[in-house]
Amino acid sequence: MATSDFPIAEAKRIDMVDYLASLGYQPQKIQSQDYWYLSPFREENTASFKVNRRLNLFYDFGIGQGGSIVDFGMLFHHCTIPEVLEKLQSFLSFHRHQVISQLPPVEPAPQFSSEEKKIRVIRDTPIASPALLYYLELRCIPLQLARQFCREVRYSLYGKDYYAIGFKNDAGGYELRNPYFKGSSSPKATTFIDNGASEVSVYEGFFSFLSFLTNHQGNNLPVTNYLVLNSLSFFKKSRELMEGHQTIHLYLDRDKAGIAQTHQALALDKKYRDCSYTYGNYKDLNQFLIHSNPAETNKRPQDNLKKLRPG
Repeated sequence: MATSDFPIAEAKRIDMVDYLASLGYQPQKIQSQDYWYLSPFREENTASFKVNRRLNLFYDFGIGQGGSIVDFGMLFHHCTIPEVLEKLQSFLSFHRHQVISQLPPVEPAPQFSSEEKKIRVIRDTPIASPALLYYLELRCIPLQLARQFCREVRYSLYGKDYYAIGFKNDAGGYELRNPYFKGSSSPKATTFIDNGASEVSVYEGFFSFLSFLTNHQGNNLPVTNYLVLNSLSFFKKSRELMEGHQTIHLYLDRDKAGIAQTHQALALDKKYRDCSYTYGNYKDLNQFLIHSNPAETNKRPQDNLKKLRPG
């Protein structure tokens, strides 16, 4: 999605408190216009991340950095300004009323139980919601392929119901994605697809896996098993499974963590093969797929898209 028509000034008017809520973060305390959170950037027990709602600016005392919602987006999503604007534009299309000039009066922060703070899956159905269908179009994933491996998952978080594309792991949990939310339900685990092959292809996330299949539509699909890590942290735990194959094809992200893990794997065993060269300078297979389909990158959010909250 192009972002040249979405000014930074407009992006900075998006309410940070509402945006943080959409990411699953709620304030631990409110002092006048200051909203205090456990930092989204690390594990901590005492809130050190502050948002001044009147100024719509944040400051993280743990790292000594702060700024606007655009600055936050670059740090949180590990991406560039154009990529942040794309995410914020998608968010705004689902939350058009949540801008600073139209905010309701500040109310005390609601109290949530420990269970309400967790993602709870309500039900899963075939993917059908217009907003999610459009999201798949933006990610260049064919609906038929997505329905083969994913579900539309209704879930609750902080007392509200939402829905997202859900990819099930081997322990029964779901990886959840929609245009502005990235999360997972418990338990967290990998997803292994056994085709009885002697080789295995490994991906960090399920959109990279779906992108690989999309890229091979109409061609001879390689005979391989598939392992979706769902988190790079599962790489070490998955070594025994991976190394039980004759060849291990790595399609990890081309960011600092993914590149480092690939290099470590190549030094461990000759079975590992770095296949990230297939997407060149792009971060992952899905980014490569999107930029290989210029017609999709020029799409805009549609006015009739509904919020990803059942209502």
